[in-house]
Amino acid sequence: MRPIGLDDILGRDRYEKAREAIRRRLIEHKRARRLAVGDRLSLVFEDRATVWYQAQEMLWVEQVTDLDAIREELQVYNELLPGPEELAATLLIELRDQERMREEFQRLLGLDRHVSLDVGGRRVPAAFESGRQTDEKIAAVQYLRFAIDPEARRALTDGAAVALEVDHRNYRATAAFSAALRDSIVGALLDEALADAALRRVRDDRA
Repeated sequence: MRPIGLDDILGRDRYEKAREAIRRRLIEHKRARRLAVGDRLSLVFEDRATVWYQAQEMLWVEQVTDLDAIREELQVYNELLPGPEELAATLLIELRDQERMREEFQRLLGLDRHVSLDVGGRRVPAAFESGRQTDEKIAAVQYLRFAIDPEARRALTDGAAVALEVDHRNYRATAAFSAALRDSIVGALLDEALADAALRRVRDDRA
């Protein structure tokens, strides 16, 4: 997926004026790319619009205006984008019981070996970013990727059903992609112009 560049970034004054409207559009966009898997896990599949917003918001909050500094920050945020022939997602562990939170996080150790996509019956395991869990603890936010090989891509092109599966011994859940979720995520994978159009809708509302 094409990285976010300087030309995509709004100046501070322009962003400030449009910030609330952009936030509302981004919330709607993310809703179409969010998948709840059971009652404690959810994934947001990243694209140019979601990553752009994170970068733009950080630059505004931190008041970063130096062009070299902006380039450095964009390089960091662009690492969240899916690469060629892959999907990228942020996984959130959402626990509400504060008293049992430590215990519940411990129960999810090893989650990185038990998450996959089912693409028309073909299993695509998730590759988790290293350093966010150990044998003793797991972070509430995880970053993961799914490599879409030619066979899986053909299945997606042919309209194969897609689901997210977790088969951890302490947490088993499956969530099928809705039509809207599939269109948003798979559509951008198969046609990058859709990812560009989504960014324009969030950024400028002129698509």
